[in-house]
Amino acid sequence: MVAYLDVAATTRVDPRVADVVLHWMTEDFGNAGSRTHEYGARAKKAVQEARAFLAATVGAKTEEVIFTSGATESNNIALLGIAPHGEKHERRHIITSAIEHKAVIEPLLHLQSKGFEVDFLEPGLSGRITTEAVLEKLRPDTLLVSLMHVNNETGVIQPVAELAEELRKTPTFLHVDAAQGYGKIPQDLKAPIDMISISGHKIGAPKGVGALVTRRRGWDKAPLEPIMFGGGQERKLRPGTLPVPLIMGLYEAAKAFQEGQARWAREALAMRERMLTALGATRFHINGDADHTVPHILNVTFDGLNAEALIVRLKDQVAVATGSACTSASYTPSHVLTAMGLPEEVATNGLRFSWFPSQVADFDPEDLAATIARMQPAASA
Repeated sequence: MVAYLDVAATTRVDPRVADVVLHWMTEDFGNAGSRTHEYGARAKKAVQEARAFLAATVGAKTEEVIFTSGATESNNIALLGIAPHGEKHERRHIITSAIEHKAVIEPLLHLQSKGFEVDFLEPGLSGRITTEAVLEKLRPDTLLVSLMHVNNETGVIQPVAELAEELRKTPTFLHVDAAQGYGKIPQDLKAPIDMISISGHKIGAPKGVGALVTRRRGWDKAPLEPIMFGGGQERKLRPGTLPVPLIMGLYEAAKAFQEGQARWAREALAMRERMLTALGATRFHINGDADHTVPHILNVTFDGLNAEALIVRLKDQVAVATGSACTSASYTPSHVLTAMGLPEEVATNGLRFSWFPSQVADFDPEDLAATIARMQPAASA
């Protein structure tokens, strides 16, 4: 059986979650906006319970959570929704990193085309943006800093909690794309981050559901305007009938992940150590700061091997990727590894392994390493 080592792209839906989703699709199938009958009332109550739980996981208030179709939509609402405030107050400067997901980079490039000035910070070989680097770029007209929590290709953790504390002393807002970090490093997201994007399908929930947390500063709400119109069901920021089954699936997945997080972290780290020990039989190097990374993502380049060819060779053993699933159709060098200053040969051939321990219990990293070692050319003298 092929071992699934691509959870950074998506996870299998937890069977408990699937049962919950099915229940809300086939039994309690009411519209949460229906006010005239019990079906709608039950759906509305369930959504509010889910909202309260998700808010608590990041130390926010219930009313500060809106449900979306996923982190990409949440990112767009946060970034494009705050732009009118910047235009109104002559604050058109934004700071971000060159290693963000395309779901952040592309909306910011759109704003750049509309007259905003965007600084794309490069992290260097560590793959980690420092708080000092961000603060050095801060200006009186800086509207927003957008920095991801965990990089989706390298697994490197960014200092979002530390940055949040610093930016709370300023009028600059902080947005964090937490698609990869939500649930895995829970304490970070309890820092005073103004806006947090959450994805469900990275923690065992179905695809197509996520959330945006919009924290108040005192009594002041994040100054967002909607980017879509047609009902305004979610705090007038996000229109459309709420997908109650998906929301309840996200709720169930978040509960399950929270309950098992400590065990997950231990076992994910143990698998990482097994992987690194086994790969000692090959010639490789890790891309990104190994001291500041999540336990379940490992990005490596193997000397003398083409990543695409290696993926084809390994397809009967493991499911892996070269980087973001959103750009995997392109064989160009990884924009993340390139921004880190790695040579083109390395940036083109980085391979990302990512796992949930419970889903790879029978996987033997030594078999994987043996295959790779056989493919590697002999080391030059």
